[in-house]
Parts: sequence; structure tokens; C-alpha cells
Amino acid sequence: MKKELDSFIQYLSVERQLAKNTLDSYERDIMQYLDFLESQEINSLADTKKIQVSNYMQQLKKRGRAVATQSRSLVSIRAFYHFLVREHKMEHDPTLHMEMPKLEKRIPMVLTIGEVESLLDAPQITVPNGLRDKAMLEILYATGIRVTELISIDVENVNLEMGFLRCIGKASKERIIPLGAIASEFVGLYITTMRSKMLKQAQSEQALFVNHLGTRMTRQGFWKIIKRYAAETQILKEITPHTLRHSFAAHLLENGADLRSVQEMLGHADISTTQIYTQVARGKMKEVYDKAHPRAKKETADRS
Repeated sequence: MKKELDSFIQYLSVERQLAKNTLDSYERDIMQYLDFLESQEINSLADTKKIQVSNYMQQLKKRGRAVATQSRSLVSIRAFYHFLVREHKMEHDPTLHMEMPKLEKRIPMVLTIGEVESLLDAPQITVPNGLRDKAMLEILYATGIRVTELISIDVENVNLEMGFLRCIGKASKERIIPLGAIASEFVGLYITTMRSKMLKQAQSEQALFVNHLGTRMTRQGFWKIIKRYAAETQILKEITPHTLRHSFAAHLLENGADLRSVQEMLGHADISTTQIYTQVARGKMKEVYDKAHPRAKKETADRS
């Protein structure tokens, strides 16, 4: 069964051109499923039926795996079986008509505009690392791109004159996103004054944002950076690298941006994924109304 898995991962890598993180996720999910099959004394994928997949999903649930984890596992397994049927290595797909676990759509945590400004003003822009961090944070909030997309940006992907950047998202899909004047200013300042100092011996490095070694910034590296600034600004909310993406979307919708435009900028394949931010915007609208309208509170009405 491991041979079939290797073929599948090779297909995803070569033909689908998926990112390494995505490939690792598929491989991990399917490997765990194959281990389960072996524990059930099933040594051939051709012998599997819907009941085996259902039992595995039940096992994940009993182990307390999050619904998102269960859904991701089923997506991986389903894609694996679909590949095997397509390659004529199986006659049937046992995941056919299986329902996905019900995902609870949580309202994302967003920062207020004041909190965003505090976070973006935290780096010391007079030193190379600080100006780099400032430029990275400004890009995240200006564009709403994912952290993986941020660290994948090359210098040539940024057009400061026109004020946009070219972003390669999931499944290698390209999108062009407005950059904004402030983000453009600090990215330009970083490129012209500090980036070359950080490159050290790696002058041929194409990455826009580099670490202390002069090589491309990593996800882990950026995670440490944003956590440090969150601590310095004493923002009590739990801040993750995705927080500025959530805040970008919510603030755009609060200020009248249309849902389709926000969907396109975020790179969401399905608009229902973007719609979750409208709940944040509606919550903010209610808060503003309660504070501003003279008859919003019951006590006011009672006194009338």
C-alpha cells in the first residue's frame, strides 16, 4: 500500500504542483489511514470498502480529533482513492457519497484598527531586522495574503511603481493584489536601504524577505517575530500569523468593500469561506449603533 501512496504523492507533486507543506499533509493523513487498515489486517487497498473508511473516521472522532482534522483526513483519503480509480488500480471508490463531518464555522478573531496600528508600529525601523519586520507586517495587513504566500514573495513579484504584488497561492494559483501606499513605502525603504545588508554572502537570493543568514524567511521564523511584537504591544488577544489576514478582510467589509472583491484578494475558491467575515462586520456595526444612536439603549427609551 505504501507503493500506491508514493505514486499518489508523486502525482500531486509533479502534475498538481502542490506545495511541500500540502504534500506532507496528504502523506501524513493517508499514512495514518494505511496504519489503521493494517491494524485491521487489511493489506490491500482493493479489499477496502466504505465500512473501513467509516470505522477510521469514527476512530478519529473517538480520539478527540478536531472536526477540521477529521474533514482534512477524509479529503486526503478521498483524493487518494479517486487517484487509484483513475489509474485503474481500483474498481470502486469506497468514499463515494460519504458525507463530510460537519464543520462548525467559528467567527475569526480580529484586531481593532487601533490594535493593528500598535502592532504595525512596534518594529524599530532604524535597524535592518526592524525595517524588514515592519515591511512584512504592513504587507500582511495591506493585502491579506497568507504567511506562506508572504515568505514566498520574490523581489521581482513586487511592483512598487504601480502599487501591487503578484502572489502565488494554493494550487499555484496566481493573483494580483493592490499593495497600498504605506506598505509600498516601507517595502521600498527596506529594499533600498536594508535588504542588501541582510543578504551578507547570499547576494543572489531572490526572496524579498530574508532571515539573519541572508536566506528566505521561514514560517517558524515569522511566527516568532509576530509573537514577540504581540507581547511588546501587550495586546491581550491571541495573535497568530493569520490574525492580520482576518483583520484585513473584516476591516474591508466594515468599510463597505464588496464580498466578491474581498474573496478575490484573499484567494478563496468558495465565497462561503469569505462570508464568515460578514458576521464580524455585522457585529461591529451593532456595536457602533449601540454606542452612537441616542435611542439604542432601553434606559433611554424608558425615560422618553
